[in-house]
Amino acid sequence: MDIDGRVALVTGAGTRVGRAIALALGKAGMRVGVHYARSGRGAREVADQIIGFGSDARTLPGDLTDPATGPRLVEHTAKVFGGLHVLVNSAAVMLRTPVGEVLVEDWDAMFALNLRAPFFLSQAAARVMGERGGVIVNIADLAAFETWRGYIPHAITKAGLVQMTRGLAHALAPRIRVNAVAPGSVLLPEGWTQEQADKLISTTPLRRLGSAEDVAQAVMYLICADYVTGETIIVDGGRHVRT
Repeated sequence: MDIDGRVALVTGAGTRVGRAIALALGKAGMRVGVHYARSGRGAREVADQIIGFGSDARTLPGDLTDPATGPRLVEHTAKVFGGLHVLVNSAAVMLRTPVGEVLVEDWDAMFALNLRAPFFLSQAAARVMGERGGVIVNIADLAAFETWRGYIPHAITKAGLVQMTRGLAHALAPRIRVNAVAPGSVLLPEGWTQEQADKLISTTPLRRLGSAEDVAQAVMYLICADYVTGETIIVDGGRHVRT
């Protein structure tokens, strides 16, 4: 895909990994719909930077736990920019939920944002992309492949996202490619101590933490890799291969 001037919608683009992805796409010349739920200030900063790169951007607020929001965002992005070529499903929530302490409302909130929203965003995007085709990239998590005892509901949503990626890749081929990126230790959860960070570094084969920009580079590759679909790239410094 020649990405210069193409249109992307990035969910959760006001902060963390979504922010890095939106900025990378904008710097590469894409016009970007910058979705946010509560990070309005961050989203405006992202949009301003993309405009400063010489491209175009619009901030798009919306609560993706509302089933009507995803399709509306897709339609609005296509209307504003005259089309849609790339969807990046980055918005998510990660809650620590030890067994015995999981609340129904926490379960429902995670599934609504992490799994249901990406599916219906993708379904709406596929309709808008039409016969011209396009690319969908889902942001999964290393938790989809490992066992994290304090984050079981979160891990289930991310494992579901990986399977959704495979299913949509098959269903939407050949006109739309669907892939995923599963980050590992690229951004630490809020509240982590330096001791916890050091332990994580020492057990990562590449002996360092990654960055949100590492994830953005993987997304860029998948957007441009015309013969790759149904794949999940793990960006974790090798944690998934350690013994």
